[in-house]
Amino acid sequence: MTEKDYKQLGATLWGIADQLRGAMNADDFRDYMLSFLFLRYLSDNYETAAKKELGPDYPKLEADDKRTPLSIWYEANTEDKVEFEKQMRRKVHYVVEPPYLWSSIAELARKQDKELLHTLESGFKYIENHSFETAFQGLFSEINLNSEKLGKKYDDRNAKLCTIITKIAEGIAEFSTNSDILGDAYEYLIGEFAAGSGKKAGEFYTPQQISSILSQIVTLDSQEPATGKKKKLDKVLDFACGSGSLLLNVRKQLGAHGIGKIYGQEKNITTYNLARMNMLLHGVKDSEFEIHHGDSLLNDWDILNEMNPAKKLEFDAVVANPPFSYRWEPTETLSEDFRFKSYGLAPKSAADFAFLLHGFHFLGKEGTMAIILPHGVLFRGGAEERIRTKLLKDGNIDTVIGLPANLFFSTGIPVCILVLKKCKKPDDVLFINASEHFEKGKRQNRLLPEHIAKIVTTYQYRKEDERYARRVSMDEIATNDYNLNISRYISTAKAEEIIDLQLVNNKLVDLENKIVAATNKHNEFLNELGLPPLPLANQKAETRKD
Repeated sequence: MTEKDYKQLGATLWGIADQLRGAMNADDFRDYMLSFLFLRYLSDNYETAAKKELGPDYPKLEADDKRTPLSIWYEANTEDKVEFEKQMRRKVHYVVEPPYLWSSIAELARKQDKELLHTLESGFKYIENHSFETAFQGLFSEINLNSEKLGKKYDDRNAKLCTIITKIAEGIAEFSTNSDILGDAYEYLIGEFAAGSGKKAGEFYTPQQISSILSQIVTLDSQEPATGKKKKLDKVLDFACGSGSLLLNVRKQLGAHGIGKIYGQEKNITTYNLARMNMLLHGVKDSEFEIHHGDSLLNDWDILNEMNPAKKLEFDAVVANPPFSYRWEPTETLSEDFRFKSYGLAPKSAADFAFLLHGFHFLGKEGTMAIILPHGVLFRGGAEERIRTKLLKDGNIDTVIGLPANLFFSTGIPVCILVLKKCKKPDDVLFINASEHFEKGKRQNRLLPEHIAKIVTTYQYRKEDERYARRVSMDEIATNDYNLNISRYISTAKAEEIIDLQLVNNKLVDLENKIVAATNKHNEFLNELGLPPLPLANQKAETRKD
């Protein structure tokens, strides 16, 4: 499926969402829409695998038979059901019982069946607790099928869900049934909902073009980026993963088998569920990822809170787009935390460096970390200056990339990308000023593929480019008191144009002569009409002088 096709599918689904949400706000309706897309993906994938597994035993239906082939097979083969499901868990890592398949649900919706809502409730609980080897408890916890926003009475809610599901089924039916496209459509819809959510969008979505920069950077060899991408990353972490798009972008760079395991953490429960669905929708098996619901600043994920250094989890790549200048509570206990002890605590008013130090602590010696932060981290004083200075003196800050303003849905401020490493070869810092390279948009500015390629190539080959990129020695940074404000190191001022005064004078004289000639010609016409003449330009000047 081409990019145009999946965007058209996304636009079709977005149109349905816009048309049907009624009294429900976009954020609430998002959860219904994306959950139904998720169910459609699981079902299609499962039914395709079942057809392949059963071969000639897979039931063939008449054109007017609206039952699902699997429901017929289950009825006729009750004694083989357990063995079949064992085999399906080995092949696709999950099971969906026939009544809960999308095709069954869509048929109930088409018939306006009174049991649709109850069946959906049972289906969501089944998927959460029984479909996968790993229970995905609470996966649909944010979807309230009994919300009064759907209707005050059961029948009203049931009818509304029938309409929504039927419309989605019809919208998807116009496109290829290849389940791979639904992952892209899901990502498109997340972006559209983000665009409509304004500031709240920052909680769950990093624009794809920025994700692409981070993911391309962290997949390059950390010591010799010029040699190209690593063949494999064993473990990747995003400790503020939102809907998971940044982690999926890293996976996309290396292919489906290029990452051993994906780790993500997310504090917002709705977004946490989005991330888990997003992983599965993109074909990441339940054994290939782990998303934790919790607070990274408190480090409440048991697998990361290991005090024994020998058992500490280390990651080949760390990516993050944490909330900008987030207010937090730096306690005395946290000052002794193994992540912050050597650096000190970030100020209460801005947790930016607390997020950075959290991720940096778990970065492996051969790994690369890329994090999006507000420009203030480059130059603010106090505690942030002390943290920044230590990171620089220890040789951990590799590259500073300044991005254009207004790239995010959640803020118009310009942001930067910091690239950090535990061990880096160059004894300098690469500064890239990409702030002037973008396409202006109505709501947000955009980075085009050529802008992204220029940033990544400049980082990869550590190239210097006048007014764009420069390698700065640690001595020069030290003389600037470890201030990393990009404008201190890369001048964006344009040289003043040299003006040839004689040439300008000649042009002005020539223009004056043309004005006099034109005025004389005009006065001839006025004279014929018996009207008073216009004063000449030099006469006006003399009048003004008088």
